[in-house]
Amino acid sequence: MALKPHPSIFVHPGPWLKHEIVEPHGMTITEVATHLHVSRQNMSMLLNGHANLTAVMALRFEKAFGISADTLLRMQAAWDMAQARKREGELNVERVAKAA
Repeated sequence: MALKPHPSIFVHPGPWLKHEIVEPHGMTITEVATHLHVSRQNMSMLLNGHANLTAVMALRFEKAFGISADTLLRMQAAWDMAQARKREGELNVERVAKAA
């Protein structure tokens, strides 16, 4: 039986970016949005954890701040799986039996 990590150990990449990257650079959401050439609304949704990080947005952060886009996307994937695991019991799916 595989160990399942507790979902609370995973962090949405948006708030992490806000606290660990954007704020230490002294930038506002508007300034980051302008610098990355995206709408303020989209940036706000991401940084506040209300929107998922896309591959393109991860590349924008990589180019602007030097943080690996691959790392950011792994954070997003881990967050997504943790959220899905919370609702795993709602899935009415049975294991497929091996062919005889």
